[in-house]
Amino acid sequence: MTACVHIAKLCRPKRDWREIIDTINMSTPAWVVCAWPTQLWQVDDASPVQLSHVGTHVLATASEDGPFCGQTLWAKKNGDRPAGLAWDWVEIREGVVAMADPLGVLTNVKFINDEGEAISDREVAIRLQQLVHALPWQSEVQRALRAQND
Repeated sequence: MTACVHIAKLCRPKRDWREIIDTINMSTPAWVVCAWPTQLWQVDDASPVQLSHVGTHVLATASEDGPFCGQTLWAKKNGDRPAGLAWDWVEIREGVVAMADPLGVLTNVKFINDEGEAISDREVAIRLQQLVHALPWQSEVQRALRAQND
């Protein structure tokens, strides 16, 4: 047995990935998505990606010096392995939130073309923004902000 195979067997989780996603809560850092196994997604796949809200975390409280900010995590829970996106957000003014860094989306997804090759960084950025734009993430952030204020 090679060292790589041996290490891979040692590192294999004992639980199913769906079970792991289900245990993630609001205190789980959004960057956990980077620790998930890489998922290959076909760029030209016509079926829509169904991501679900896993959690939104408010990292800082509003003060006269600065706005609320935080992280949100979304994942595809069906299948045998998770695929997810996470990013930082900031409240621009009361009731208005935006991505803190539109190019700073964290993911374990690797986009590939029809030939199975990785697409360009520019195309990845476009695809990630299309996915984020399609999600109701701002209403989930607003819900987390309301809960923070209660």
